[in-house]
Amino acid sequence: MGQLVCNGASLSCSFGTAPGTLMVLPTAQTNSSSQPSATIMDHVPMLNIMPFAMCTSMSNPTVAAATAAALGVLTPMPCIPATSAPWSPGSSTVTIAGNPALNDSSQCMCNWGGTITVSSPGQTTTEVP
Repeated sequence: MGQLVCNGASLSCSFGTAPGTLMVLPTAQTNSSSQPSATIMDHVPMLNIMPFAMCTSMSNPTVAAATAAALGVLTPMPCIPATSAPWSPGSSTVTIAGNPALNDSSQCMCNWGGTITVSSPGQTTTEVP
């Protein structure tokens, strides 16, 4: 069983240079360890998923332009997450406000090719499948 992810969880991106944070709004009114619990729909950039410092993906237009200007030397640029699809797969049996709960084995894909994963779920007492 995985851990239920909640507000303040630590995230990492395969193209980011530092950890990011998951911010969960208390709209579902479901808490775990006194923090709002996350669902697969908590994937909105800059609202739910905070930046990962610098981006190193050549699929990111700003990184590609900066690298071209530096004559091909990879030049990281500030991360602005671009997540257009929900987390996957989420919990198969637990729902919060009609959406699958987010567990710590779920992943979210960034449009620039990065895979966002949960490093620390933000709590350790509630397990979900």
